[in-house]
Amino acid sequence: MDAINPNELCMRFAVLDGLGDFRHSFILRHPEISVDAERDEVLERLGPWHREQVAGLGFDPVALKLVAQVHGNGVAVIEEGNSESFFTGQDGMVSDRAGIMLGIYVADCAAVYLADPVGGAFGLVHSGKKGTESGIAAVALRLMMERFGTRPGNVLAQVSPCIRPPAYEVDFAAEIRRQCLGCGVLPEHFHDCGVCTSSDLRRYYSYRMEKGRTGRMLALLGKPGPAAS
Repeated sequence: MDAINPNELCMRFAVLDGLGDFRHSFILRHPEISVDAERDEVLERLGPWHREQVAGLGFDPVALKLVAQVHGNGVAVIEEGNSESFFTGQDGMVSDRAGIMLGIYVADCAAVYLADPVGGAFGLVHSGKKGTESGIAAVALRLMMERFGTRPGNVLAQVSPCIRPPAYEVDFAAEIRRQCLGCGVLPEHFHDCGVCTSSDLRRYYSYRMEKGRTGRMLALLGKPGPAAS
């Protein structure tokens, strides 16, 4: 069963919680931060809270890596020597580096967590309607295989809360599952929390239900270790 921390502002996923080599969280709605504004202003308001959560997972907030999230299927590969903290034109990241934290913002789209506890690679992608249609989860998995030697049968995949039918006409969570299994992820290693972000606006932000003026949940996945430069 997935666990909510005592203050009910963060979600953890059981399949990832058992992996000692990784740290993760899914940061939920903050009841005291106003989000009735445009995206950039909202993210600025949420920034201190989100950085606090990164630190709480044992990472220096400057180690947080983010992507522009343009609703495509571009995935950045973060390897040794790559010191960038923001990747333009991308919707996901994969890496095997310790000391960095990957972050994806969502407010109806899915965050897909990918972790290889055997080889040590990991990834996080933003997969909404367009990203799912263009196969971003499969792109990330193939990059993990090509660049880090990941064997797909070792990968654990987790889908975050996202909007789902009947609140939305497309079941992109089901398509994400198809893509992951098509790349070789084992059915028993694919996990979907099954939560619709439209179901409880006290806990989740929903772009559709709140007509675009809302906040963003933050998916986080990293591997502890010395801070990466």
